[in-house]
Amino acid sequence: MADESEATGIDNSNDKDLAANVENLSLANQKVEKQEAKKIDIVLHATGSAPILKQKKWSVDQEKPISAIVKFIHKYLKLDPEERLFLYINQTFAPSPDQIIKNLYECYGTNGKLILHYAKTQAWG
Repeated sequence: MADESEATGIDNSNDKDLAANVENLSLANQKVEKQEAKKIDIVLHATGSAPILKQKKWSVDQEKPISAIVKFIHKYLKLDPEERLFLYINQTFAPSPDQIIKNLYECYGTNGKLILHYAKTQAWG
C-alpha cells in the first residue's frame, strides 16, 4: 500500500481519516436519534373529580408499563395511598397495568401523542 501511494504521489491517509470521521459522526447521529425515539409524548387529562395537573404533556420512556404512569400521577397529585386512580385511553377503556406504553401509542396514538384520561372513580369502560 505504501508503494502504491509513493508511485502515484497521493497520500491516502487523509481520505481514511475523513471516512473514519464521517462514520463516527453517523454513529453519533444514530445514537441521538435512538435516545430521542425512546420517549413518547403523553397528554394527561383529568376526568370527574380528579385534580387537574399543572403540566399536562409529559415525555415518557416508551418501554415503561402503564402502571408507571398511574404511580407517577398518584405521587404527583399527592393522593393518599388508599385512594384509587383509574386511567383510560380514548375515554373508553382502561388498559391493563402491564401494558407497555409503546404498544398503546402504536395502536391509539394520534398526532404524535398518546392521550390518557385519569379519574379517581370509574368513569368509562
